[in-house]
Amino acid sequence: MVNNAGIYEFSPIEDITEQHFHKQFDLNVLGLILTSQQAVKHFDSAGGSIINISSIVSTLAPPNASIYSATKAAVDAITKSLAKELGPRHIRVNCINPGMVETEGTHTAGITESEGRQQTEAQTPLGRIGQPQDIAPAVVFLASSDSAWITGETLYITGGLR
Repeated sequence: MVNNAGIYEFSPIEDITEQHFHKQFDLNVLGLILTSQQAVKHFDSAGGSIINISSIVSTLAPPNASIYSATKAAVDAITKSLAKELGPRHIRVNCINPGMVETEGTHTAGITESEGRQQTEAQTPLGRIGQPQDIAPAVVFLASSDSAWITGETLYITGGLR
């Protein structure tokens, strides 16, 4: 199961509201927990794999991203905790923390045409933002039996940005 749903809204501290906070935490954190809770019911005794999609911002923590960064840091912590909790049931839980990736969401938010993209590309050793095909093989790997001895881990796929 892949927890890939998420939203992001960037705001300076002065503009953060309870609604802004709850909107992001409800989807990015509570949604992930409730989805994982339901998925666990469908794994048999052979177990399975839960892959959480977090973000480099959980540790990079850029300005105006305090709420979003906090939600993704929570995803990282939940991943480690659930790996320990669900390991005895043969359910592996891992996390992928991508850098900026060009998606429908980043286009809609205007991020892929922004100065922020240019800054990110300038700071990224590979000189570009990611594409979905940069992330998908890692998800497939973590979902497969090839990663049978991997749980509680975070894989950063960022083009070298850290």
